[in-house]
Amino acid sequence: AQGLAPELRARAQWSLSLGAMIWPHMLARAMLSEQIYRAVTILANHPYHRA
Repeated sequence: AQGLAPELRARAQWSLSLGAMIWPHMLARAMLSEQIYRAVTILANHPYHRA
């Protein structure tokens, strides 16, 4: 997988990285969704990250 063309990446206003590895789109969506959920629950003082 080559990803997006360098010209298109240069025109982007912002970018997001999930690390140096290349992930399948559906797995990347799941990972991003989990991180957003985790952030929201932590900000709401939900015990998500506590045992």
